Amino acid sequence: MTPKPSGDLVFFIDRSLGRKQVAQALRGAGATVEVHDDHFPQTTPDVDWLAEVGRRGWVVLSKDERIRRNRIERAALDAARVRAFFLTQQDITGQEMAELFNSALLGMTRRAVSEPAPFIFTVSRSGKFSRVK
Repeated sequence: MTPKPSGDLVFFIDRSLGRKQVAQALRGAGATVEVHDDHFPQTTPDVDWLAEVGRRGWVVLSKDERIRRNRIERAALDAARVRAFFLTQQDITGQEMAELFNSALLGMTRRAVSEPAPFIFTVSRSGKFSRVK
């Protein structure tokens, strides 16, 4: 039986991951989840929602490479003290994303609780974590 994640953590599903499959899988595993479209319009710039998600202390889940690689978006992530996990795989189905994040949930929870913010970890298709920032 997999231990449940910390009740204090809220995982924020970026629009790049869709609205349903990842959120449902994580909720089914006991995680508290918020979805981008429930809080922001689709067209909200990443720097804007990153600031708000950081203010709320939520943990970002995404596969949007621009946030990881764009200087301005990285600066916004840093300024907001965001904790983030990014999939490295871009060509992945919703079901595969859900399964991958679900299997990585305990590792993400441990890192979100123990690592100082801001940080970025990538999660590979094999489930390996790598710290980017």
